[in-house]
Amino acid sequence: QVQIVESRGGLVQLGGSLRPSCTASGNIESNTSMAWYRQGQGKQRDFVAIFVGAGITNYADAVKGRFTISRGDAKNTKNTAYLQMNSLKPEDTGTYYCGAYVLGKEYWGQGTQVTVSS
Repeated sequence: QVQIVESRGGLVQLGGSLRPSCTASGNIESNTSMAWYRQGQGKQRDFVAIFVGAGITNYADAVKGRFTISRGDAKNTKNTAYLQMNSLKPEDTGTYYCGAYVLGKEYWGQGTQVTVSS
């Protein structure tokens, strides 16, 4: 069983930065892929970024150059994924979900709210 707990999001002004994180517990290996998705109000859940086990990252076009996904490399942070979000825009507002892919299954956190005011 895998559990994912996300940190609190926050409210930030246009152009600001946030760095939500999520920690996975359970059957997590160092090469487990972890990803972030987001869902705006009344919209579908969209892909934001993924950190593939070997260190490969991929981003949605809407966030390229502004967001960076990473994983901790210390013993107590290796199961933690971070999403550094810079130059935030109002359209980045939404609930952000962290997920992990383990043995062909997807596990998701409860979501954390990010609000960008103009």
